[in-house]
Amino acid sequence: MFAGAKAPVGDAPNDGGPIMAETRTKLVEAAPHAAFDLDAIVKSFPETANTLLVDTRLTDEDEASARVFRVYRPTPAHYHATCDEYLIVLSGRARFFMGEREPFEVGPGQMLFFKKGTVHGMPEILEEPLFMVSVDTPRRDPSDIIFVDPKDGTPDTFVQAKA
Repeated sequence: MFAGAKAPVGDAPNDGGPIMAETRTKLVEAAPHAAFDLDAIVKSFPETANTLLVDTRLTDEDEASARVFRVYRPTPAHYHATCDEYLIVLSGRARFFMGEREPFEVGPGQMLFFKKGTVHGMPEILEEPLFMVSVDTPRRDPSDIIFVDPKDGTPDTFVQAKA
């Protein structure tokens, strides 16, 4: 299916033909399987950024989306309204908080999980570069970033897609 194409979603009640519906433009085209060289992806990120994070989407399916991101600055308290999130630390170290839990240190090889609506953030980066893999279930729209304090930013100031 190509971006903007119409897909049959059922039978039309009057003429017996299919009902057509718009499909969303996917950031990554679906494939039945894929292998990703995370080391090469990490090496392709810029050294600096104007946003808190820079990411690149690996998959973008309705059921789940996956991405690699680099954290450039501490991230304020925020949450996602539409998905659960799994985070795997690839490199670097940071202090992280989620829910009511006190901030704790995370580093390479650790995985974090939290349900949609869970407030989380990183008040301190301890070792750079800080890279993570994120898997969101179901798919998270890039604009689904809600700051506890709206003065802390917007989705556009939070994350930028890697060019």
